[in-house]
Amino acid sequence: MRVALFITCVGDTFFPEAGRATVQVLERLGHEVVFPDGQTCCGQMHLNSGYPDAALALASRWADLFEDAEAVVAPSSSCVGTVRELYPELAARSGDDALARRLRELGERVFELSELLVRVLGVEDVGATFPHRVAYHPTCHSLRLTNVGEAPVALLRHVRQLDLVELPRADECCGFGGTFAIKNADTSAAMLADKVASVVATDAEVCTALDGSCLLHIEGGLSRAGTSVRAVHLAEILAST
Repeated sequence: MRVALFITCVGDTFFPEAGRATVQVLERLGHEVVFPDGQTCCGQMHLNSGYPDAALALASRWADLFEDAEAVVAPSSSCVGTVRELYPELAARSGDDALARRLRELGERVFELSELLVRVLGVEDVGATFPHRVAYHPTCHSLRLTNVGEAPVALLRHVRQLDLVELPRADECCGFGGTFAIKNADTSAAMLADKVASVVATDAEVCTALDGSCLLHIEGGLSRAGTSVRAVHLAEILAST
């Protein structure tokens, strides 16, 4: 399969290793990965902050860049959820029915990495080895928007030497929520403290998730709490050998 990589803003700026790991995993499995030039923000922050016109312009640009892709993959359930689930509705509300149809059709070919591997390619064992105790945090978008289900867990269970531990209160938000962490800093910090306590209670060496934004938030909390727990993107674990 020829797969177009959608790297996302946070991935490009803070987690470039997750993008590289995504490429490594797919190429190891025999797939071709291409990177469409000119990628920008998908517009999630604009949409969430009340700027639908700006978001719509970015959605249209995104569709132009990825329209010819056989499949699109991103190491971010948050951004996948935006372009696949939210943008067709945004275009429809704006009255641009043609763009709404384009986004719906393209959305059927857009996947978060674990979805693509497990549900589309039928792969749970990617040949990874990661000798660490790991807690998996299911991010809000992966639970409630992209609905990736057990795909990430299935992949982690097939990683050699990985000790997967259950995270208490796993389905609770870490408190990031994009601009929520800025606009509601006190509430966000309290939610983060709960999440950090849950991670620490597992005695995990590593906390993993599908979204770099949430990992960035959790990693900051773990560091400020003086723990040695690392935040590592799922893609990086799957690329480890």
